[in-house]
Amino acid sequence: MSADPPGFELPLRLFLGFRVLIDELHAELARQGHPDMRPMHGFVLQAIGSRGTTAVELGRRLGISKQAAGKTIDTLEHLGYVERGSDPADARRKIVRLTERGVDSLVRSARIFDDLRAGWAKTLGEERLRALEADLRAVTPTDFFRLDVPGWFGGY
Repeated sequence: MSADPPGFELPLRLFLGFRVLIDELHAELARQGHPDMRPMHGFVLQAIGSRGTTAVELGRRLGISKQAAGKTIDTLEHLGYVERGSDPADARRKIVRLTERGVDSLVRSARIFDDLRAGWAKTLGEERLRALEADLRAVTPTDFFRLDVPGWFGGY
């Protein structure tokens, strides 16, 4: 009998590690004034970016339909994270932009992720964590900021 774990355990453990970090992030975001933020919202806010985007482009970036993107924008607008406005270059186009609240959630998320990483470093040791990060970089594409997780998981 092999001492190696079954192959299916690797993706499940990687996903579980992701889930632990995201759950801890959102618990802390809630404590810091963002109780309505959901895991998918972070992907959406990142896809909107600092310059804003249209619903069509947002759908493309996320790998979801324009309708699903519009519904998500509606939700985030209702929660105060984004706002719609006219494109200065073309008044017919509507641009979705982050509000101050949206930017605040991203800034806080970045700080919280740093704190979570520090916690993992304390548990695993800094050298082992750096080795894990280096190993993950070696087996993953360099363009790791793909935001199409909603579409990849089967829609939103």
